[in-house]
Amino acid sequence: MTEHFDIDSVVLDIEGTTSATGFVVDVLYPYSRSRFGAVLSERSGDPDVVRAVAQVRELIGEPDADAVRVEKALNEWLDEDRKATPLKTLQGLIWSEGFARGDLVSHFYDDVVPALRRWHAAGVRLHVYSSGSVAAQRAWFRSSPEGDLLPLVEGLYDTENAGPKQEPESYATIAAALGEAPGRILFLSDRPGELDAARAAGWQAVGVRRPGEPYYEQGVGDHPQAGTFDEITIARSTA
Repeated sequence: MTEHFDIDSVVLDIEGTTSATGFVVDVLYPYSRSRFGAVLSERSGDPDVVRAVAQVRELIGEPDADAVRVEKALNEWLDEDRKATPLKTLQGLIWSEGFARGDLVSHFYDDVVPALRRWHAAGVRLHVYSSGSVAAQRAWFRSSPEGDLLPLVEGLYDTENAGPKQEPESYATIAAALGEAPGRILFLSDRPGELDAARAAGWQAVGVRRPGEPYYEQGVGDHPQAGTFDEITIARSTA
């Protein structure tokens, strides 16, 4: 069933929505795991790394944890798929380097890029809200199989600059940053808890259900749902 929306902005989740979770888990996670040690030693003076290490020490309650202990914590969180901000920060740095070197090319479902180009051409503002860091998001869109998609996207939001993805306050923060009325924003995600939070903040929301994704069987609750972006029609009002 095609869903029709009259909105000004679309905010996109990445994993399970624009892109396959399997790619992130099977390709990006091992890539970051193999490089945690190197980034902790080679970029120990980088402000982002310094901040992330301090956050790891705080989260594990060990203010004097050395690089070996920090790396162990990062790997444990990776095994748990924990959405810890310092983990996401360091992964973002590592993935950005990997994309820049050409070691990595991001994944998008076939229906996504044509829809993003169509919506952008129609004057719809496109943004991203992902648990992955802003740095990772930027690298992801810049290094797609179809080239640099970053010009299509205006705003990038993560758990650090917006807040947790299942808290309505995070969506209120993004709406304020966009300068948009909440009802004029459409959020696309595969996770029911995120869709609930967006709706609680006054946004419109559609659950994207793709076979093979982790939340496919769970469904999207009482939210409108789409199997592909082709099932979502956006007509931006110019009135």
